[in-house]
Amino acid sequence: QVQLIESGGGLMQAGGSLRLSCAASGRSISNYAMAWFRQAPGNEREFVAAINWSGSSTDYADSVKGRFTISRDNSKNTVYLQMTSLKPEDTAVYYCAADLGIAPTPPSGPAPFDYWGPGTQVTVSS
Repeated sequence: QVQLIESGGGLMQAGGSLRLSCAASGRSISNYAMAWFRQAPGNEREFVAAINWSGSSTDYADSVKGRFTISRDNSKNTVYLQMTSLKPEDTAVYYCAADLGIAPTPPSGPAPFDYWGPGTQVTVSS
């Protein structure tokens, strides 16, 4: 079992930056693809970014490409999401997810991900 805990969310003005962290426990995530998803009130959960097991491949939703960066530190069992140029439409609960696998590219949909954190709220004011 992998337990995931997100942190770093909060209230930020538009144009600002935040860094989310996802700390894993229970087992090493070095063989897991990791991803961030988000869900705004009334909306379905949507893909934000993903990174493969080694960090050599990443994928982003078009809405965050060029503004968000996903990274990982397997030695710290932690994944990060650096968010810049934040917009009010980025307001959502952000979830970290883990998928066991060493494929060269990470999955971009929610279905393969077996483990999820409880989420952290990000609110961007205009």
